[in-house]
Amino acid sequence: MESVEEFLAYAIRLEQDAAERFGQLADAMESSGNREVGKLFRQLADYSRLHLDDARARAGFRKMPEMAPTEFVWPDIESPETAAIWAADPFLGRGQALEIALDAERAGLDYYKHVFETTQDPEIKTLAKEFAQEERAHVAELQRWIAAHHKGLKAPAE
Repeated sequence: MESVEEFLAYAIRLEQDAAERFGQLADAMESSGNREVGKLFRQLADYSRLHLDDARARAGFRKMPEMAPTEFVWPDIESPETAAIWAADPFLGRGQALEIALDAERAGLDYYKHVFETTQDPEIKTLAKEFAQEERAHVAELQRWIAAHHKGLKAPAE
């Protein structure tokens, strides 16, 4: 990362993609009758929108780079937190859907950790650390859901 503006441009794109995909997954799970997981995916989409709003607010007074979607360079074919599209398959099992969501959240966490570990800019380092902490909380939440699923529960105990 060369600048805070570049970091925020990437964070905005990552969170946009995550919110969109988790919304798609929520729709698929809800339409197939898996309302509990649909609700979780909707919550993850909402979290991504909150992160998106935060990143946009932080970018609000800055001169942001204009980047086309094809100009972003990600570790994989899509932005890190974009859950695998096959998770929208209505025949996908609940456990599989949760694992796919967990993989997406871990990829987002790994992305922000990598930025934190490789940047020399103290402001980018601070932002990457904050974003990683948020992703870490999502990973923990999904791990709770997966543990509940393995115990035969529909949702983790509150």
